[in-house]
Amino acid sequence: MTKYGVSSTSKGGLAVPFNINSREKLDTMANQVVVVQQPVANSGNPLMVTGIDGHRHWSTGLFDCFSDITSCLMGYFCLPCTICSVASRTGECCCMPYCVPGGTILMRNRIRTIGGIQGSACNDCMVMSCCGVCAVCQMQRELDNMGLP
Repeated sequence: MTKYGVSSTSKGGLAVPFNINSREKLDTMANQVVVVQQPVANSGNPLMVTGIDGHRHWSTGLFDCFSDITSCLMGYFCLPCTICSVASRTGECCCMPYCVPGGTILMRNRIRTIGGIQGSACNDCMVMSCCGVCAVCQMQRELDNMGLP
């Protein structure tokens, strides 16, 4: 048999030829699902991307500094450079943490919002005030794990 067949349907009593390979492609295309609408948040409000509380925790703990020795050493020996790097990776000016009061707290909040991470502004403030170097290293690791360049 050639690669062409005869259709079971006919037009005006004549058999219509079709390409067998095209028929296989049509069968696979018929089984595919096409998304025609973007998903919305559970609340039904299309303006709200995620819930208020977030949907996950930080991918690494606050004191997991030694799990990524590079960010640990960079944070310890050159904290200003690390803070500038985190700021620019979140889409802010690298001077923002130094020019805006509470800039590092805002950066932590932004990372939580982007990643859908659970937490609060009060918690961010306490973490940045008490364990600033570890928190900056955690933010650096989180951006790495989220795949942000």
